[in-house]
Formats: sequence, C-alpha cells, structure tokens
Amino acid sequence: MAHPTQLGFQDATSPVMEELLHFHDHTLMTVFLISTWVLYIIMTVISTKLTDKFILDSQGIEIIWTALPAMVLVLIAIPSLRILYLLEETNNPFLTIKAMGHQWYWSYEYTDYEDLNFDAYMIPTQDLNPGDFRLLETDNRMIVPVNSPIRMLISADDVLHSWTVPSLGIKMDAVPGRLNQTTFIASHPGIFFGQCSEICGANHSFMPIVIEAIPLEHFENWSSLMFKDASL
Repeated sequence: MAHPTQLGFQDATSPVMEELLHFHDHTLMTVFLISTWVLYIIMTVISTKLTDKFILDSQGIEIIWTALPAMVLVLIAIPSLRILYLLEETNNPFLTIKAMGHQWYWSYEYTDYEDLNFDAYMIPTQDLNPGDFRLLETDNRMIVPVNSPIRMLISADDVLHSWTVPSLGIKMDAVPGRLNQTTFIASHPGIFFGQCSEICGANHSFMPIVIEAIPLEHFENWSSLMFKDASL
C-alpha cells in the first residue's frame, strides 16, 4: 500500500500492473529525452549569435522534425495498445465476483457459489485493532485465490462509484443500471487496499476496498466456512 511522502506507484501485485509500470517508465524516459533535447536547442539558440541560412529555410530539417515525432508516437502507441488489449482480455476466469456500490459501502456476490454474498463496511476508527489502517479496513474482506484469473462485474445501486485497487492495476466505474467488467490476477498472497475514486456523496471517503489473496486450498476452506455460517 501507499506510504507517506511516496512519489511513485505502489508495488505491482498483478501481471497487468507490472506491464503498466514498465510502460510508465518507458514513456517517462521518452519524455525526459525529448525535454532534454528541446532544452538543449533552446539554450543553444539563446547563447549563440551565429545563424545559418540553410537552417532557416531547409526542407530536409522540416522532414526530420515531422518524421521524428511521428516515430516517437509510434514507439509509445504500440506498447500502449498492447496493454489496452491485455486489460480487456478475459480467458476462462476461475472465479466471478460481482461488486455493487452503495452509499457508502460495497457488497460482494460470488456468482459461482450459491448464497455466498456479504457487505463490506468501513471499520470506525474507535473500533480498529492495533496495526489496522484508518479509513482502509473493512469488516469483511473480499477473499480471492492466488494466481487465478478473477472476473469482476461492477455496478452501483444508487450513484456513480469507482472500484479501484491501485496495486492490482484496477479502476472501473460502477454505474447504476450498467454492468462493467474487468479482470485481475493476484500474483502473490497479501492484503491489497483500495477506495472508491468517484465522488459519490458526503461519505465518499469512507467506502474502502480490501482484497485478501490466499492460496487456493485456503480459499476452499474459507468458502466452506462461509456456507456453514450462511446455513445456520
């Protein structure tokens, strides 16, 4: 999760987020090189009084400063399009979970199971245990198995929300009357935090998202316990 004074992204915990970080570094280096070159040209023009008539009017230079930016845009566009396709890819998901946004909490339904659903409310500050994170902990975590493709179906019951978990590279709007879809794979066990990132009312800051990724055998034990609790 993020920490104070952090300037960069959170550590990637999914393959797609790793790709996004690589693309960010690739694009940032391209921008840095362009900015350095432009600054060098500006300083050269300011600091010298020499001129050249072939530079002031040259078709060759015009071709270069038209073709070179086009090549740079292509170098940025190709990996960008690749990641866009990866974000929309859904191949045989192991599990489908429906997340519904409400004012101001999230409800989750495991559609592959019968009667496996629950609400997730933020834990008030006075009820936090030592070591818990203020405004980020929920009374029920969304449990998922590690290294398994998870399909998320996201919608809202009242107003616009946004289901966002930065470390997994997920940000999907929750729109009333519309079902949006995204996928992710948690690459290692852990607890990943997120928040609603669409201003949705007075308590917008108080509807966190907590995902706990656990090994598959532990997930099966957890689902069995949830069935037993639901049947009581």
